[in-house]
Amino acid sequence: MTAFERDPAEPDRLVPEPEIVCVDCGGRCHLLTYPPEDGVWEPGDVVSYRCEECLDRWDLVLGDED
Repeated sequence: MTAFERDPAEPDRLVPEPEIVCVDCGGRCHLLTYPPEDGVWEPGDVVSYRCEECLDRWDLVLGDED
């Protein structure tokens, strides 16, 4: 599972998915983390999501696909 996508305008730039599927209940998890001040996400940045159904929190590390 990846929690990010590539920006089509800038393919080298990471953008966290605004929503992912909860592993526990299958509900929708929404991004809680604000972007960095410079607006650039880097591999290794931690992003947090909260499930709207079971309220679980998921902390994921952005990784590089390579």
